[in-house]
Amino acid sequence: MLHLELITPDRVLFDGDVDSVTIPTEDGEITVLPHHIPIISIVKPGSMLVRTGKEERLFAVSRGVVEVNGPSLKILADTAERADELEEAVIAKAKEEAEKIMQEKRSDQQGFAEATAILDRELARLQTIRRHRSRTRTAHLGG
Repeated sequence: MLHLELITPDRVLFDGDVDSVTIPTEDGEITVLPHHIPIISIVKPGSMLVRTGKEERLFAVSRGVVEVNGPSLKILADTAERADELEEAVIAKAKEEAEKIMQEKRSDQQGFAEATAILDRELARLQTIRRHRSRTRTAHLGG
């Protein structure tokens, strides 16, 4: 078993034992299994998949850091949400607003960077909810 802690500034979203965790990093997706070599890496916005037995849970994560150390894995993320908490219409609207801000802030480097970070987060949330819906639909069809 591998002990996972998923922490944001607002809350501890997950704290428990898992079989594996697939994380989006700057170097691509990595899957951490028990007895993984120690690493520290940058987490990029995307979907994180947590497996425990036959159960799979999807989370939308934004930028952060992952530390793997022996039997434990700690992810500190700016934001993280369970896929079943996400609403696609709300996310699509936030994505549109971030794109609009990016257009308005082209000459303001800080404003543009903030809008880019928001857009990255919203795209990760959108990807996660669509992946979750696809998995849920497949599970209901028996496959």
